[in-house]
Amino acid sequence: MKTLVICSGGLDSVILAHKVAASYTEEQTLTGLISFDYGQRHKKELVFAALCAEHLNVPHTVIDISDVGASLSGSALTDDIAVPDGHYAEDTMKITVVPNRNAIMLSIAYGIASAQEADAVAAAFHGGDHFIYPDCRPGFVKSFEEMQSHALEGLGEIKLYTPYLNLTKADIAAEGAALNVPFDQTWSCYKGGDTHCGRCGTCVERREAFDLAGVEDPTEYDDPDYWRGVIERAA
Repeated sequence: MKTLVICSGGLDSVILAHKVAASYTEEQTLTGLISFDYGQRHKKELVFAALCAEHLNVPHTVIDISDVGASLSGSALTDDIAVPDGHYAEDTMKITVVPNRNAIMLSIAYGIASAQEADAVAAAFHGGDHFIYPDCRPGFVKSFEEMQSHALEGLGEIKLYTPYLNLTKADIAAEGAALNVPFDQTWSCYKGGDTHCGRCGTCVERREAFDLAGVEDPTEYDDPDYWRGVIERAA
């Protein structure tokens, strides 16, 4: 099964790329990574996607949809809106939703997969995303795969591979450790500074995941202890 992985350069998608690469058999292979520049303020994540492709020795394609992203206004990731601090379980994090982002990216990835005669597109949606992001939920995944079966009817059957859909980020971090993923070559922070801020939702989630998984976190954070108070307040 030839698989194309959507890789942002973040922790989850980089681990997923390593998972697909590690499961190589005569029936399954990682054909490459695809990333998207949608005008995100944390565009530096794409550098880490490139590092992942280099590490796995596979092709890496960056698709520029920044003009589309500029029209998806109202999100802290694509607009002049401050990225909030705190935990993903807080309503304030909904400002980080980019409308229809994953549906747009998946549609493009499916078109590329069809052109390359691939069998699957892999995406690192996980259980922690469900509260905030509607296009990461099981219902979306099932419906999108069905829609694409009609869109590409007669042009090949492409699966949507989402092995982390009902897992936690801690589960993913644990798998990454088992796969010897270079965690320091991943980027999560939505603020896109020189180092991880340690305060935004993705930084808090990342730090918590490593802690719950019992895995050493090599990430440098501007505020390395902020997450503890956030988790205590959310408990």
